[in-house]
Amino acid sequence: MEKTWWKESIVYQIYPRSFRDSNGDGIGDINGIIEKLDYLKDLGVDVIWLSPVYESPNDDNGYDISDYQKIMNEFGTMEDWEELLAEIHHRGMKLIMDLVVNHSSDEHKWFQESRKSKDNPYRDYYIWRPGKKGKEPNNWKSSFSGSAWEYDENTDEYFLHLFSKKQPDLNWENPKLRQEIYKMMKWWLNKGIDGFRMDVINFISKVPGLPDGPEKPGEKYASGGKLYRDGPRIHEFLQEMNEEVLSKYDVMTVGEMPGVDVEEAKKYTDHRRRELKMVFTFEHMNLDSGKGGKWDLKPLELTDLKENLSKWQTGLHGTGWNSLYWNNHDQPRIVSRFGNDREYRVESAKMLGTFLHMLQGTPYIYQGEEIGMTNVQFDSIEDYEDIEIRNMYYEKVVEGNEDPDKVMESIYVKGRDNARTPFQWNNQPAAGFTTGEPWLKVNPNYKAINAEQAVTDENSIYHHYRKLIQLRKHHPIIVYGDYHLILPEHDKIYAYLRTLENQKLLVITNFSAENVSFDLPENVEFEAKKLIIGNYATEETDNPTNFTLKPYEARVYKGI
Repeated sequence: MEKTWWKESIVYQIYPRSFRDSNGDGIGDINGIIEKLDYLKDLGVDVIWLSPVYESPNDDNGYDISDYQKIMNEFGTMEDWEELLAEIHHRGMKLIMDLVVNHSSDEHKWFQESRKSKDNPYRDYYIWRPGKKGKEPNNWKSSFSGSAWEYDENTDEYFLHLFSKKQPDLNWENPKLRQEIYKMMKWWLNKGIDGFRMDVINFISKVPGLPDGPEKPGEKYASGGKLYRDGPRIHEFLQEMNEEVLSKYDVMTVGEMPGVDVEEAKKYTDHRRRELKMVFTFEHMNLDSGKGGKWDLKPLELTDLKENLSKWQTGLHGTGWNSLYWNNHDQPRIVSRFGNDREYRVESAKMLGTFLHMLQGTPYIYQGEEIGMTNVQFDSIEDYEDIEIRNMYYEKVVEGNEDPDKVMESIYVKGRDNARTPFQWNNQPAAGFTTGEPWLKVNPNYKAINAEQAVTDENSIYHHYRKLIQLRKHHPIIVYGDYHLILPEHDKIYAYLRTLENQKLLVITNFSAENVSFDLPENVEFEAKKLIIGNYATEETDNPTNFTLKPYEARVYKGI
């Protein structure tokens, strides 16, 4: 297996609006990030992934870009950004930027021109269609509720928006549009960035003709599903992007790809195909959703998680490469989701971190994960800022007459604002995030859960993450070793073996709040040499073949 820097790196995602505010306006900014770079360096981070800081009207918190080559005033200036890049590189870290090119903002100059007339040179930069029988061109549903089409009176046609109506989809079928994007990518790479995280990049190729999606009883719009993801030209587009741009730089790339499966991911990440280095899969993040989708809550079945992650670990091994994540700006806090944020917050956060960082792939840490930040329960829908949450609430409660308490319960569990509450730096007002009024309310538990407390406590989640990162840097088996699942049917213990040449690691984790007996299966050969990390005090002489795991306990043994 080819060894590369991006396989051996630890990535830390910064959501700038919520990370650190340097000027008291309540919004995180670039200078706030610069202030905290030493914190990230001390944690052991190699790569910072910066969520969008580009010019944007902020309909979807920066993922609606009106100018790809300007910095949003709220975040600072291009000079501030250039200083950030220099300071990151000065500390031996790297920076990857968000690339959002499935759609732009409707305030982008391309779209402003596109909507002027049907023969405008920019018309085909977007996807315009006439209506059908007085209705939308097809029945596709937006990811943010309602139709994926918006009527524009000026030219009597509709434009496609798979997200907000202020996020019109770009038309990748147009070679001129693609060249504009490649030119923009080179501009950033020539400034010295180290790669891209690509937003919903598998949506850029749609099925020709844009046919209707399968209808569900009682639903006005259909999920376009496979009609607008992993389309017939997706690999052609990514190979062209690689040929014209990415191959000319030593960069890390990761594509966010909702709905992608292992077989498709192999194609995207096989280095011989020259597309991307990694993809973000969503499969493991959908295991606690019912048939009704994200907001239809159901408990996680550990056997489902084992089956899914094992499929990805073995499926990409030797061909592609896995990205490893629990949290990001679109996902609720993992300690509240798959852990226990009450009696066992510290233990379960350490367990979940240990479990993930011992897998094969590149680990991603989302801001606050390393101190065990939790989900939040705001009193009112008015306290939430996320467009997805607000649109869903309106659709279900105002239009659909559903029980508001039940809908709020779904938001408490799955809402994106769980990840977006300001970073909890200390126990001072606004958690040390700002001296002003924060753009989104701070989680009230900041007095107990904050970075200052975590850094000073040797037994904190933060220091556990530091150790996980150091172990990965010193043990190539953690990065490159094979993965073998053991006890596949156990509903509380997730255990697996890593092997590299004559080395072995045994990873044992308890995903429950109960004491559970662990017995190493007789057909698994493992003789322990050393316990290299755990989240409870244990005796070095403890026999790893038979013992009782405490609630949310994790142990990693190195073999002889």
